[in-house]
Amino acid sequence: MTPLLSVRDIRKTYGSHVGCTDVAFDLYPGEVMGIVGESGSGKTTLLNCLAGQLTPDQGQVVFGTREAGPRDTLQMSEPERRMLRRTDWAFVHQHARDGLRMNVSAGGNVGERLMAVGARHYGDIRDSAADWLGRVEISEARIDDRPTTFSGGMQQRLQIARNLVTNPRLVFMDEPTGGLDVSVQARLLDLLRGLVRDMGLSAIIVTHDLAVVRLLADRLMVMKDGHVIETGLTDQVLDDPQEPYTQLLVSSVLQV
Repeated sequence: MTPLLSVRDIRKTYGSHVGCTDVAFDLYPGEVMGIVGESGSGKTTLLNCLAGQLTPDQGQVVFGTREAGPRDTLQMSEPERRMLRRTDWAFVHQHARDGLRMNVSAGGNVGERLMAVGARHYGDIRDSAADWLGRVEISEARIDDRPTTFSGGMQQRLQIARNLVTNPRLVFMDEPTGGLDVSVQARLLDLLRGLVRDMGLSAIIVTHDLAVVRLLADRLMVMKDGHVIETGLTDQVLDDPQEPYTQLLVSSVLQV
């Protein structure tokens, strides 16, 4: 099987500080990769480099585009990357406010992404928005309400609807359940797991919560001081960690 994403030798530094270095892996269609590590380990820097939010100092991020096949996204023009982020890629932020327009209605938030890829018929756009609100368990009656009137969990579900309405093939998630109450987290995780399965999504998830990666991720990457120190099947890494640092993470000795 051909990888959907091939990452080679990614390195990002901030002066003398190493954000991440020598990162390489392949991600296959329908596969979910989890990235864990304590604060400052480099996991968020890596995610932002992969998603085009940061420019790495070196490396390749090769994505299998629909039209032209594998392309190094770091060599794309900015308009090409922007279109990729609107169509085949999606980014779910930890704080929903970073991924939503808070002064636009719920339906408008979802509809804007459809319009960005060429949709113009108002009725079709509104129907699609209503359908997606239902899929993320938001009542259609709230379609004209602004996200400022929503709870934190509802805002996060709306952000997911906004991202997935264009049927992306790769979703980047930065602490998607962070800051939510435990019961809200559980509901959101069930939703995400169902959407990933039903849509055949590939995803890369950064989280401090090992329960999240156990539930969602097929493979797991453990980072420390900007380096990948252990990787493998999620259950294998969590149930039988080989590196002392991973063993500390799993036993919750480190605050991640």
